[in-house]
Formats: sequence, C-alpha cells, structure tokens
Amino acid sequence: MADEADKQQEDGQQEDGEAAEQWELVNTPLGEKWSGRTRYAAAMFFYKRGEMSAETLEVYRICARLDSENPLPIIRDRGIGRDWLRRIGFE
Repeated sequence: MADEADKQQEDGQQEDGEAAEQWELVNTPLGEKWSGRTRYAAAMFFYKRGEMSAETLEVYRICARLDSENPLPIIRDRGIGRDWLRRIGFE
C-alpha cells in the first residue's frame, strides 16, 4: 500500500514539474531564436491537458514561425481564450 501511495505522490510531483517547465516555455521571451516554436510546443502541452482551447492553440501555431510575434494580442483581438489570457496575466 505504501509503495502505491509513494508512486502516486512521485507521479504527481513529476506532473507538477513538467507543468512548471512547460509554463516557463510558453512564456519564452519574444524574439529569441526558435521562441515561437517553443511557445507552440508548450501550448500543445496545455491544450492536451484541456487547459487551452483549440482556437487559442491555433494562434500559437500560426505564430510558431514568427519568433517576434506575440500571440496574446491576437488571441485577445479574436475574442477567444479569455481564460487562457487571464491565467497568463494578459488582459
């Protein structure tokens, strides 16, 4: 029993660590080489977890090759992803 509880706790810690790492990546500074692709890959992580809509993810996909393009104003202007914008602190 203790082994199962320890495994579940370890899995939860690994998941939390992965989410924290992906959070840093989705906030990669604009203009850095490959930053658009980095943000898109991290956005896919949050989409797969059900924490981002498909429409919001699509904006990250469009901006993936544009390292200096901020997807957040585009998301806002399209009127989508309000929960995501609030979570990331862009309103």
